[in-house]
Amino acid sequence: MPYSIAIDGPAGAGKSTIAKAVAKELGYVYVDTGAMYRAVGLFCLRKELPLKDQGMVSAAIRDIDISIAYDQDGAQQVFLNGENVSKEIRTEEVGNAASLVSQYQPVRDKLVSLQQKLASETSVVMDGRDIGTKVLPHADTKIYLTASVDVRAKRRTLEYASKGISADFAEIRKDVEARDYQDMHRKNSPLVQAEDAILVDSSELTIDETIDRILELAMKK
Repeated sequence: MPYSIAIDGPAGAGKSTIAKAVAKELGYVYVDTGAMYRAVGLFCLRKELPLKDQGMVSAAIRDIDISIAYDQDGAQQVFLNGENVSKEIRTEEVGNAASLVSQYQPVRDKLVSLQQKLASETSVVMDGRDIGTKVLPHADTKIYLTASVDVRAKRRTLEYASKGISADFAEIRKDVEARDYQDMHRKNSPLVQAEDAILVDSSELTIDETIDRILELAMKK
């Protein structure tokens, strides 16, 4: 029986890093939802669809199939209607197309159904803003991963510094707060902690400690 772990939380909480590590440790599939939206973007570009026409895009993707698997080296492979498009989806053009079409509710609904299909077929770890509330409401383990605004802003500032990018902590802190407000007040699937999700605050935890905590919670189920 497939097992599912849903990890939600605000931006900068380290969800993707943690989710990938947890999936690798358990031998589960990490569902990269962003890559799935890129596959939709690639599909639309190949069909030469007018990306700003929500009706045409929504109708065209009705029967699209997107899945994610991992090869023997642990590298993610994305399949669009059975074709491996892992390299094709990483272009800037595809990214821009994905950003546009992902705003359409019918596209989001289609992707949710595909993500639910994946979770019904194999054990998964999925992260986002509405995984435990909308995508996988019956997930076996639900985690709400967060950290204080100051900690998340500090982490991002250090990340930029490590890449040689100058960053102002105060400005980044404002951006983090603004993103939180936007995510928590958006019309479609706002960021909330699911009633049955377990709160994990990583403010005082290292990455490894956070991973261990989530693995511990998943194993208790």
